[in-house]
Amino acid sequence: METINLEEKIKFNKEQFTPNILFASPKVKMPLICMEPGQEIPPHAGPHIGIFYVKEGKGVFTLNNKKIDMKKDMIIIAPEGASRGMKCLERMVVLAISV
Repeated sequence: METINLEEKIKFNKEQFTPNILFASPKVKMPLICMEPGQEIPPHAGPHIGIFYVKEGKGVFTLNNKKIDMKKDMIIIAPEGASRGMKCLERMVVLAISV
């Protein structure tokens, strides 16, 4: 069994967003996404189901061209094959799980 303290893994980069991969296996990938205002992940097709938990901050999530306001303690689920992306409005931490 492995445990992860999210607070210890939060790291921001003012130059560019860089995901911190907390766990990866052939079936699951779990990056911690730490973004500064203005940083974004352009919409892209995801071959897997994506689950996004907003730990802190605010942003806008794009799911199949639909805009969804992101805020603390929200969970967004992107179906397999759906286009997904996000833009940070207020310093944001998102735990993503791809299955």
